[in-house]
Amino acid sequence: MAAPKYAKGARNERELMELFSQKGYALIRAAGSGVGYACPDFLAFKHGRQYGFECKAWDSSSIAIRKDKFAELKRWEELTGITTMIAWKLSRKGWRFFYLSELNEADKNFTMTETKAEIIDRKIYELA
Repeated sequence: MAAPKYAKGARNERELMELFSQKGYALIRAAGSGVGYACPDFLAFKHGRQYGFECKAWDSSSIAIRKDKFAELKRWEELTGITTMIAWKLSRKGWRFFYLSELNEADKNFTMTETKAEIIDRKIYELA
């Protein structure tokens, strides 16, 4: 049986993929995402637009990405040329999207607060 945290994450990834599918994107989910592979959770392609999404669905006022994971995502983005973003599902507010450069560096990780997320306020229709 899948761990509850993994199951929740996978369910939310599938939900977001379905939203992009409805917008006409071709999608690829990364096998084993979140277990040490240096790539985003899924890729989305449409008419020359290319995105890699690292998905977070935390019920918290902030999210954090370990520095080593951030470095892997940044390197992946540089190697592939595919725009890599963080997709965060905010409770009762839906998905918001952030470029890696928009996260704040802290001692052990890179972070995004809900306040900053609401200021940036990038939604799916701005990408689709």
